[in-house]
Amino acid sequence: EKLHVSEPSNAYDFGQIINAVNANKDKAACADLLTITDPKKLPVLLSNKLEGEILLIFIQSLEHLAGKDPGLVYQHLFYLSKAERFKVVLALLSKNEKEEVQQLFDLLSESQSDQYSQEDLESLRKVYEL
Repeated sequence: EKLHVSEPSNAYDFGQIINAVNANKDKAACADLLTITDPKKLPVLLSNKLEGEILLIFIQSLEHLAGKDPGLVYQHLFYLSKAERFKVVLALLSKNEKEEVQQLFDLLSESQSDQYSQEDLESLRKVYEL
């Protein structure tokens, strides 16, 4: 059954939803969560809980949103890179996992949005070490 997500009010709520989403590998619910969550709040909501599998389900869920709202996807990627543990998690990604991140950036570079320029995207790509 589909997980119902509501906007998390704090890091604890966000963590609970992320754990449920991740346990079921529910990318649709994760995409819903990221749609209703203000990207600017992401570093605070994630607190120090960012892990590889969380980063991956975010990336996979953002792929679902890239066609509809590339600007939102860019914002999430930007604020995700400001989260605690981001560099550590990034360093531990496998080659295949890095390729998934690369694919998402490729999708964004094919999309037009007033939220970011190709230059913005390129500098963010460097932050993700791609």
